[in-house]
Amino acid sequence: MKTIRVVIKVGGSLISEAPALLNRLVKEFGSGHSEATVDEQVSDEQVSGSPLFSILIVPGGGIFADAVRGADERFGLGDDAAHWMAVLGMEQYACYLQDKSSAQVTDSITEQSFGVSILFPYRLLKTEDPLPHSWDVTSDTIAAWVAKQTGALFIKVTDVDGIFREGKLAREVFATDFSENFESCIDPFLPEFLLKNRMECRIINGKFPERVIRAVYGKPVPCTTVKGNI
Repeated sequence: MKTIRVVIKVGGSLISEAPALLNRLVKEFGSGHSEATVDEQVSDEQVSGSPLFSILIVPGGGIFADAVRGADERFGLGDDAAHWMAVLGMEQYACYLQDKSSAQVTDSITEQSFGVSILFPYRLLKTEDPLPHSWDVTSDTIAAWVAKQTGALFIKVTDVDGIFREGKLAREVFATDFSENFESCIDPFLPEFLLKNRMECRIINGKFPERVIRAVYGKPVPCTTVKGNI
């Protein structure tokens, strides 16, 4: 039975739309099924003909991380304190998504269920501590790290169609094209991470759930693919 793993980072800019997006994903792919349960429910024809999807939702920081930024600007937090407070902001967004959707939750990336699950990231990140503590490293790069660890496809959903250049949607952007002054909807550290790990990230407008579903199925949608696997 083929399993396709997908990590979807849900941006804080979608806080109003995210519950509907997650519920649409759950309707399409289910939520929280173990391998044994799936084996009992699917027929031999389904097993041989269709892959199963394990979709892990990594929450952004949104308004919760913004509160930490505000505290940092006002009180001058240390890098370590700001980092872990911002990760706890991701936990708050995860709580919000859990409350507002029918998706199951997890704090593990080693025991992923089939269907859609929301990741509570603090315990995992506190144990592994895999990334620099800096405002250049946000939930984008954290989600990319989760995708790398799980061998998953990586999709970032946000409130825009992707990256625009001269007013037009760029279908592809190479990680090597980014510079310190490059304006985009991804965090400054992500291109370097994608390049180092030979990964790519598809940026998709989460206000259109059907686009996200098509992307999970590997079908073309309006988006920007940031390519580090060159």
